[in-house]
Amino acid sequence: MAAGGLGTCCWSTLSYTSHFRVRTSSLVVKAPRGRLVTGRPLRQSFVIKAEVKYVNGEEAKQLVAVEGYSIVDVRDTSQFERAHIKSCYHIPLFIENKDNDIGTIIKRTLHNNFSGLFYGLPFTKPNPEFVETVKSQLPPESKVLIVCQEGLRSSAAADKLDRAGFENIACITSGLQSVKPGTFESVGSTELQDAGKAGLVTVQGDISRVLGAILVCAFLFITFFPDLAEKIIGLIPV
Repeated sequence: MAAGGLGTCCWSTLSYTSHFRVRTSSLVVKAPRGRLVTGRPLRQSFVIKAEVKYVNGEEAKQLVAVEGYSIVDVRDTSQFERAHIKSCYHIPLFIENKDNDIGTIIKRTLHNNFSGLFYGLPFTKPNPEFVETVKSQLPPESKVLIVCQEGLRSSAAADKLDRAGFENIACITSGLQSVKPGTFESVGSTELQDAGKAGLVTVQGDISRVLGAILVCAFLFITFFPDLAEKIIGLIPV
C-alpha cells in the first residue's frame, strides 16, 4: 500500500501540462499538452502559424516584384472589369445572387432600388467554392497577395485561406482605393482606385462639381464686379 501510494504520489508530482503561446510580429507558436515520464525526455509538437501581412501599395508592389507573390483579386465581376491588376487571378469572394426564392427576390428588389441604383453594387452572396478555386490555382505554400477595393473582403478572404492552410498571405490595407495611380500595371477603363465608383453617385458627383464651380465663379464675379453684378441681378424678373 505504501509503495503504491508513493508511486501515485510521484506520478502526480511528475505529471504536468504545458500550454503556452508566443506571439511575435509574424509567428504564433503553440505547444499542446505534454507529459514527463521518468527516464524519457518531454516530447512536444509545435504548430507554427503565420500571420497575415498588411501592407500599403508600394510594399505590395515589392512583394510581387521581389518576393514573387501571386495576386488574387476577390472583388465582384463589375469592379474587376472596370480595372484590375494585370496578370492577377480573379476569384471573387462573393458572386451574383440569382436565386429565385421569395425572400431573395424581395431582398434583391430592395437592394437594386437603393444600393444597386445609387452605388452600382451588385446583389451578391458568398462564393461557396472560393477556397477550392484558389487551391485549384495555387498550392497552399504559395505566397499570395489578396486585393479588393476597400480592404474588407480581402481580410475575410485571408482568414478563409489561413484556415485552409495557406501560410504566406498579404493584404493591402484599405484596398485598391488607396493605391496610387501607376503603382501596378492595370487593365480596364478606369484607374484601380476608382473601380468601386458606379451608379448615380458618380453622376451626382459630376453635378456637384459643376454646381460648385458655378457658385465659386458667381461669388468671385460679385466680389470683384459688384456694380455689374447688381445690374445683372436687376434684370432678373421677380
